[in-house]
Amino acid sequence: MSRLQANLLLLLTGAIWGAGFITQATAMETLGPIWFIGLRFAVATFVALPFALAEDRRAGKPATRGDWLGFVATGLALFAAAATQQVGLLTTTVTNSGFLTGLYVVFTPILTTLVLRKQPHWVVWPAALMATAGIFLLSGGAFARLTVGDLLTIACAFLWSVQMICVGTFAGRSQRPLALSAVQFAVCAILGCAVAATIEPISLSAVRGALPEILFSGFFSSGLAFMCQNVAQRYTTAPQAAIFLSSEALFAAIFGVLIMGDSIGAAGYAGCAIIFVAMLATELVPEFTRAKERSAAAA
Repeated sequence: MSRLQANLLLLLTGAIWGAGFITQATAMETLGPIWFIGLRFAVATFVALPFALAEDRRAGKPATRGDWLGFVATGLALFAAAATQQVGLLTTTVTNSGFLTGLYVVFTPILTTLVLRKQPHWVVWPAALMATAGIFLLSGGAFARLTVGDLLTIACAFLWSVQMICVGTFAGRSQRPLALSAVQFAVCAILGCAVAATIEPISLSAVRGALPEILFSGFFSSGLAFMCQNVAQRYTTAPQAAIFLSSEALFAAIFGVLIMGDSIGAAGYAGCAIIFVAMLATELVPEFTRAKERSAAAA
Protein backbone atom coordinates (compact mmCIF):
# COMPACT_ATOMS: atom_id res chain seq x y z
CA MET A 1 0.00 0.00 0.00
CA SER A 2 1.39 3.43 -0.96
CA ARG A 3 1.39 6.39 1.41
CA LEU A 4 -1.24 8.12 -0.74
CA GLN A 5 -3.50 5.08 -0.56
CA ALA A 6 -3.02 4.88 3.19
CA ASN A 7 -3.91 8.54 3.66
CA LEU A 8 -7.01 8.16 1.50
CA LEU A 9 -7.99 5.15 3.61
CA LEU A 10 -7.59 7.29 6.74
CA LEU A 11 -9.72 10.02 5.16
CA LEU A 12 -12.41 7.41 4.48
CA THR A 13 -12.12 6.34 8.12
CA GLY A 14 -12.68 9.93 9.24
CA ALA A 15 -15.76 10.21 7.02
CA ILE A 16 -17.21 6.97 8.40
CA TRP A 17 -16.60 8.08 11.98
CA GLY A 18 -18.18 11.46 11.23
CA ALA A 19 -21.29 9.79 9.84
CA GLY A 20 -21.25 7.46 12.82
CA PHE A 21 -22.03 10.36 15.15
CA ILE A 22 -25.46 10.57 13.49
CA THR A 23 -26.27 6.92 14.11
CA GLN A 24 -24.99 7.17 17.67
CA ALA A 25 -27.39 10.04 18.36
CA THR A 26 -30.47 8.59 16.61
CA ALA A 27 -30.04 5.10 18.12
CA MET A 28 -30.73 6.46 21.59
CA GLU A 29 -34.25 7.44 20.59
CA THR A 30 -35.20 3.81 21.31
CA LEU A 31 -32.17 2.19 22.91
CA GLY A 32 -30.02 2.99 25.96
CA PRO A 33 -26.48 4.24 25.28
CA ILE A 34 -24.65 1.34 26.95
CA TRP A 35 -26.80 -1.29 25.23
CA PHE A 36 -25.98 0.41 21.95
CA ILE A 37 -22.26 0.15 22.69
CA GLY A 38 -22.49 -3.52 23.62
CA LEU A 39 -24.53 -4.49 20.56
CA ARG A 40 -22.56 -2.41 18.03
CA PHE A 41 -19.27 -3.89 19.20
CA ALA A 42 -20.74 -7.37 19.16
CA VAL A 43 -21.40 -6.83 15.45
CA ALA A 44 -17.91 -5.37 15.04
CA THR A 45 -16.37 -8.45 16.68
CA PHE A 46 -17.95 -10.75 14.09
CA VAL A 47 -16.79 -8.40 11.32
CA ALA A 48 -13.18 -8.41 12.55
CA LEU A 49 -12.92 -12.08 13.51
CA PRO A 50 -12.39 -13.57 10.00
CA PHE A 51 -9.67 -10.99 9.27
CA ALA A 52 -7.97 -11.69 12.60
CA LEU A 53 -8.00 -15.45 11.97
CA ALA A 54 -6.53 -14.95 8.48
CA GLU A 55 -3.85 -12.71 10.01
CA ASP A 56 -3.07 -15.40 12.60
CA ARG A 57 -2.57 -18.04 9.87
CA ARG A 58 -0.07 -15.76 8.11
CA ALA A 59 1.82 -14.82 11.29
CA GLY A 60 5.26 -16.29 11.72
CA LYS A 61 4.93 -16.81 15.47
CA PRO A 62 2.08 -16.92 18.00
CA ALA A 63 1.08 -13.87 20.00
CA THR A 64 2.54 -13.71 23.49
CA ARG A 65 0.69 -13.41 26.79
CA GLY A 66 1.84 -9.80 26.96
CA ASP A 67 0.32 -9.14 23.54
CA TRP A 68 -3.07 -10.48 24.63
CA LEU A 69 -2.99 -8.47 27.84
CA GLY A 70 -2.17 -5.38 25.78
CA PHE A 71 -5.11 -6.10 23.48
CA VAL A 72 -7.43 -6.37 26.49
CA ALA A 73 -6.07 -3.11 27.95
CA THR A 74 -6.75 -1.41 24.62
CA GLY A 75 -10.30 -2.75 24.73
CA LEU A 76 -10.83 -1.35 28.22
CA ALA A 77 -9.67 2.08 27.04
CA LEU A 78 -11.93 1.85 23.99
CA PHE A 79 -14.95 0.93 26.09
CA ALA A 80 -14.36 3.83 28.48
CA ALA A 81 -14.00 6.24 25.57
CA ALA A 82 -17.06 4.91 23.73
CA ALA A 83 -19.20 4.97 26.88
CA THR A 84 -18.40 8.58 27.79
CA GLN A 85 -18.95 9.67 24.20
CA GLN A 86 -22.24 7.82 23.87
CA VAL A 87 -23.67 9.06 27.17
CA GLY A 88 -22.42 12.56 26.35
CA LEU A 89 -24.50 12.57 23.17
CA LEU A 90 -27.63 12.55 25.36
CA THR A 91 -27.01 16.21 26.28
CA THR A 92 -24.80 17.61 23.51
CA THR A 93 -25.11 18.03 19.77
CA VAL A 94 -23.53 15.86 17.08
CA THR A 95 -21.46 18.86 15.95
CA ASN A 96 -20.09 19.58 19.42
CA SER A 97 -19.38 15.90 20.00
CA GLY A 98 -17.50 15.63 16.74
CA PHE A 99 -15.23 18.59 17.38
CA LEU A 100 -14.66 17.96 21.09
CA THR A 101 -13.81 14.32 20.44
CA GLY A 102 -11.16 15.59 18.03
CA LEU A 103 -9.25 17.07 20.97
CA TYR A 104 -7.47 13.72 21.21
CA VAL A 105 -5.04 15.19 18.67
CA VAL A 106 -3.97 17.68 21.36
CA PHE A 107 -4.30 15.36 24.37
CA THR A 108 -2.23 12.54 22.86
CA PRO A 109 1.18 14.30 22.92
CA ILE A 110 0.47 15.67 26.40
CA LEU A 111 -0.34 12.19 27.67
CA THR A 112 2.74 10.86 25.91
CA THR A 113 4.86 13.28 27.96
CA LEU A 114 3.29 12.31 31.26
CA VAL A 115 3.11 8.55 30.73
CA LEU A 116 5.85 7.65 28.25
CA ARG A 117 8.22 10.45 29.34
CA LYS A 118 8.65 11.63 25.74
CA GLN A 119 8.82 15.40 25.46
CA PRO A 120 6.61 16.72 22.62
CA HIS A 121 7.34 19.66 20.38
CA TRP A 122 6.97 23.11 21.95
CA VAL A 123 3.91 23.85 19.79
CA VAL A 124 1.82 21.42 21.86
CA TRP A 125 1.47 23.82 24.76
CA PRO A 126 0.09 26.88 22.86
CA ALA A 127 -2.07 24.46 20.86
CA ALA A 128 -3.60 23.18 24.11
CA LEU A 129 -4.44 26.76 25.13
CA MET A 130 -5.94 27.41 21.69
CA ALA A 131 -8.08 24.30 22.00
CA THR A 132 -9.32 25.45 25.41
CA ALA A 133 -10.32 28.81 23.91
CA GLY A 134 -12.06 27.00 21.06
CA ILE A 135 -14.08 24.90 23.50
CA PHE A 136 -15.15 28.09 25.29
CA LEU A 137 -16.40 29.64 22.03
CA LEU A 138 -18.01 26.41 20.87
CA SER A 139 -19.99 26.30 24.10
CA GLY A 140 -21.49 29.69 23.26
CA GLY A 141 -18.93 31.96 24.93
CA ALA A 142 -20.20 31.25 28.45
CA PHE A 143 -19.27 28.48 30.87
CA ALA A 144 -22.94 28.02 31.76
CA ARG A 145 -23.54 26.80 28.22
CA LEU A 146 -21.00 24.00 28.57
CA THR A 147 -23.27 20.99 29.15
CA VAL A 148 -22.58 17.77 31.01
CA GLY A 149 -22.50 16.07 27.63
CA ASP A 150 -19.72 18.43 26.49
CA LEU A 151 -17.68 17.64 29.61
CA LEU A 152 -18.17 13.90 29.09
CA THR A 153 -17.06 14.30 25.48
CA ILE A 154 -13.89 16.09 26.58
CA ALA A 155 -13.25 13.14 28.92
CA CYS A 156 -13.91 10.89 25.95
CA ALA A 157 -11.21 12.72 23.95
CA PHE A 158 -8.73 12.06 26.75
CA LEU A 159 -9.69 8.37 26.79
CA TRP A 160 -9.33 8.18 23.01
CA SER A 161 -5.77 9.41 23.55
CA VAL A 162 -5.17 6.50 25.92
CA GLN A 163 -6.61 4.12 23.34
CA MET A 164 -4.44 5.55 20.55
CA ILE A 165 -1.30 5.18 22.66
CA CYS A 166 -2.29 1.58 23.42
CA VAL A 167 -2.85 0.84 19.72
CA GLY A 168 0.48 2.40 18.78
CA THR A 169 2.26 0.37 21.46
CA PHE A 170 0.61 -3.05 21.21
CA ALA A 171 -0.20 -3.21 17.49
CA GLY A 172 3.39 -2.35 16.63
CA ARG A 173 4.87 -4.71 19.21
CA SER A 174 2.72 -7.69 18.22
CA GLN A 175 2.46 -6.93 14.46
CA ARG A 176 -1.19 -8.04 14.73
CA PRO A 177 -3.42 -4.98 14.17
CA LEU A 178 -6.40 -7.12 13.16
CA ALA A 179 -6.15 -9.37 16.21
CA LEU A 180 -5.96 -6.24 18.34
CA SER A 181 -9.11 -4.97 16.63
CA ALA A 182 -11.05 -8.18 17.25
CA VAL A 183 -10.04 -8.42 20.93
CA GLN A 184 -10.79 -4.79 21.74
CA PHE A 185 -14.18 -5.11 20.05
CA ALA A 186 -14.96 -8.26 22.05
CA VAL A 187 -13.99 -6.54 25.31
CA CYS A 188 -16.31 -3.64 24.50
CA ALA A 189 -19.15 -5.99 23.55
CA ILE A 190 -18.88 -8.03 26.75
CA LEU A 191 -18.52 -5.04 29.07
CA GLY A 192 -21.23 -3.07 27.29
CA CYS A 193 -23.82 -5.82 27.46
CA ALA A 194 -22.91 -6.72 31.06
CA VAL A 195 -23.11 -3.13 32.33
CA ALA A 196 -26.26 -2.35 30.32
CA ALA A 197 -28.03 -5.44 31.67
CA THR A 198 -27.71 -4.01 35.18
CA ILE A 199 -28.61 -0.36 34.58
CA GLU A 200 -30.69 -0.06 31.39
CA PRO A 201 -34.01 -1.57 30.28
CA ILE A 202 -34.10 -3.57 27.08
CA SER A 203 -36.83 -4.93 24.81
CA LEU A 204 -37.01 -6.59 21.43
CA SER A 205 -38.88 -3.60 20.02
CA ALA A 206 -36.13 -1.25 21.22
CA VAL A 207 -33.47 -3.36 19.49
CA ARG A 208 -35.55 -3.50 16.30
CA GLY A 209 -36.01 0.28 16.41
CA ALA A 210 -32.25 0.86 16.60
CA LEU A 211 -31.22 -2.04 14.36
CA PRO A 212 -30.15 0.09 11.34
CA GLU A 213 -27.93 2.21 13.60
CA ILE A 214 -26.52 -0.88 15.34
CA LEU A 215 -25.65 -2.53 12.02
CA PHE A 216 -24.15 0.63 10.48
CA SER A 217 -22.08 1.45 13.56
CA GLY A 218 -21.08 -2.15 14.13
CA PHE A 219 -20.12 -2.92 10.55
CA PHE A 220 -18.72 0.42 9.39
CA SER A 221 -17.91 2.81 12.29
CA SER A 222 -16.70 0.18 14.75
CA GLY A 223 -15.64 -2.70 12.51
CA LEU A 224 -14.19 -1.59 9.21
CA ALA A 225 -13.16 1.93 10.24
CA PHE A 226 -11.03 0.86 13.22
CA MET A 227 -9.42 -1.90 11.18
CA CYS A 228 -8.67 0.55 8.38
CA GLN A 229 -7.06 2.90 10.88
CA ASN A 230 -4.86 0.18 12.37
CA VAL A 231 -3.73 -1.07 8.96
CA ALA A 232 -3.27 2.32 7.25
CA GLN A 233 -1.15 3.79 10.02
CA ARG A 234 1.57 1.28 9.16
CA TYR A 235 2.10 3.00 5.79
CA THR A 236 1.98 6.70 6.63
CA THR A 237 3.47 9.05 9.18
CA ALA A 238 1.79 9.71 12.52
CA PRO A 239 1.27 13.45 11.78
CA GLN A 240 -0.41 12.71 8.45
CA ALA A 241 -2.53 9.99 10.05
CA ALA A 242 -3.72 12.34 12.81
CA ILE A 243 -4.61 15.07 10.31
CA PHE A 244 -6.63 12.74 8.10
CA LEU A 245 -8.35 11.07 11.05
CA SER A 246 -9.24 14.44 12.58
CA SER A 247 -11.41 14.99 9.50
CA GLU A 248 -14.07 13.05 11.44
CA ALA A 249 -14.84 16.31 13.26
CA LEU A 250 -15.47 18.12 10.00
CA PHE A 251 -17.63 15.31 8.67
CA ALA A 252 -19.55 15.15 11.96
CA ALA A 253 -20.28 18.88 11.75
CA ILE A 254 -21.36 18.61 8.11
CA PHE A 255 -23.63 15.62 8.75
CA GLY A 256 -24.95 17.22 11.94
CA VAL A 257 -26.07 20.35 10.10
CA LEU A 258 -27.38 18.58 6.99
CA ILE A 259 -29.12 15.60 8.60
CA MET A 260 -29.76 16.41 12.26
CA GLY A 261 -30.63 20.10 11.82
CA ASP A 262 -27.92 21.26 14.23
CA SER A 263 -27.02 24.94 14.12
CA ILE A 264 -23.77 26.71 14.90
CA GLY A 265 -23.51 30.42 15.75
CA ALA A 266 -20.68 32.73 14.71
CA ALA A 267 -18.81 32.12 17.96
CA GLY A 268 -19.23 28.39 17.50
CA TYR A 269 -17.76 28.50 14.00
CA ALA A 270 -14.83 30.52 15.37
CA GLY A 271 -14.36 27.94 18.12
CA CYS A 272 -14.44 25.09 15.60
CA ALA A 273 -11.82 26.87 13.50
CA ILE A 274 -9.55 27.47 16.50
CA ILE A 275 -9.81 23.85 17.62
CA PHE A 276 -9.03 22.62 14.13
CA VAL A 277 -6.04 24.99 13.81
CA ALA A 278 -4.77 23.68 17.16
CA MET A 279 -5.03 20.13 15.83
CA LEU A 280 -3.16 21.00 12.66
CA ALA A 281 -0.50 23.04 14.45
CA THR A 282 0.17 20.21 16.88
CA GLU A 283 0.99 17.89 13.99
CA LEU A 284 2.30 20.15 11.20
CA VAL A 285 4.69 22.54 12.97
CA PRO A 286 6.99 19.73 14.20
CA GLU A 287 7.13 18.36 10.66
CA PHE A 288 8.07 21.75 9.22
CA THR A 289 10.73 22.18 11.92
CA ARG A 290 12.29 18.79 11.19
CA ALA A 291 12.25 19.45 7.44
CA LYS A 292 14.02 22.77 7.99
CA GLU A 293 16.63 21.10 10.21
CA ARG A 294 17.27 18.43 7.57
CA SER A 295 17.70 21.07 4.87
CA ALA A 296 20.14 23.01 7.06
CA ALA A 297 22.13 19.86 7.81
CA ALA A 298 22.28 18.94 4.11
CA ALA A 299 23.56 22.42 3.23
